[in-house]
Amino acid sequence: MKKNKISNNLKWITLLITSSTLLCCALPILLVSLGLGATVASINFNVPGLVFLAANKVWTFSISGFLLLVLVWIIWRPNQACPNDPELAKYCEKSKKWNKRIFFLSVAIWFTSFFASYLLLPLREFLNI
Repeated sequence: MKKNKISNNLKWITLLITSSTLLCCALPILLVSLGLGATVASINFNVPGLVFLAANKVWTFSISGFLLLVLVWIIWRPNQACPNDPELAKYCEKSKKWNKRIFFLSVAIWFTSFFASYLLLPLREFLNI
């Protein structure tokens, strides 16, 4: 029971940490691109943790990427079985579906943030935009 609770909490923690990559790196780029630089300055002034995450984005992306890899192992590890009880088996299958949805949402957030933080500027320079 304790192992299941840890893996369930890890899924939500991974979603939270990958969301932090979106907040620190992709969202400010999007807002500045839309001409809302003053909004970004205001957010950075009022939420000082975002400045720390942006200043340490290599660590932010590394830790969240590592947690995503751990989550891959937790979700798709071999020898997982649902209980024999039909009602518990139904909840087990529903839980597995939600785990995969949370994982894919986390991966989408991570890749969006990675693209905005590391690939967007070199791509713009390459295309002379």
